[in-house]
Amino acid sequence: MSVALVTGSSRGIGRAIAERLGANGDSVVVNYHSDRGAADKVVATIEAAGGQAIAAQADVTDVSQLRGLFDLAEERFGGLDILVNNVGVARFATIAEATDADFDLVFATNVKATFVALREAANRLRDNGRIVVISSGVTATHRPDSGVYGASKAAVEQLVRVLAREIGGRKITVNNVLPGPTETEALASNRSREELAHVTTQTPLGRIGQPDDIAEVVAFLTSDAARWITGESIHGGGGLF
Repeated sequence: MSVALVTGSSRGIGRAIAERLGANGDSVVVNYHSDRGAADKVVATIEAAGGQAIAAQADVTDVSQLRGLFDLAEERFGGLDILVNNVGVARFATIAEATDADFDLVFATNVKATFVALREAANRLRDNGRIVVISSGVTATHRPDSGVYGASKAAVEQLVRVLAREIGGRKITVNNVLPGPTETEALASNRSREELAHVTTQTPLGRIGQPDDIAEVVAFLTSDAARWITGESIHGGGGLF
């Protein structure tokens, strides 16, 4: 089976993705920033299902630490076939009120770290590999107060489209997934109950997304069934956008 690296996979959408790929038989590098206990639980879940996994601490905004995740995959499992770039940070404010610090943090995490991860993947993934980057539905909805965050995700989508053309000759596919509002700690900290209730009424499928919903999309894109899909932005918002 394949070897996968999932950044930011100790909780939320990243955790669901790591566990789903592990259940599929992939060996998984479970990346975490500070919560080793949460990462160990993900590893335990994968191993209990018969898979292989290892927890790996790294701050992905540190280039050497991010490269180290690729080194670890190669050392522990012999190579790397799948990168799921999931780490991201959100800061919501109107453009008039957003600070330089907001901009620097969001672009360092969402754009620079993704660029480095994609560069490493382009040079180190085995042929027929899969790259999936978790973007955001804000690039399609243009919600007020999402200017900086949305701009960072739009930049990432451009990197994905270009990389898909650059490494397609090696049969490596590169795609974005754009989640809508998804029930995670991050969502709860950024949206009020009233806002979430309103989003639910606007979503054709009538609910907030779950991490497993996004994990299933990623599982498809990393499978052989998606071998003909590359350079695409797959919407995962229940019809909201």
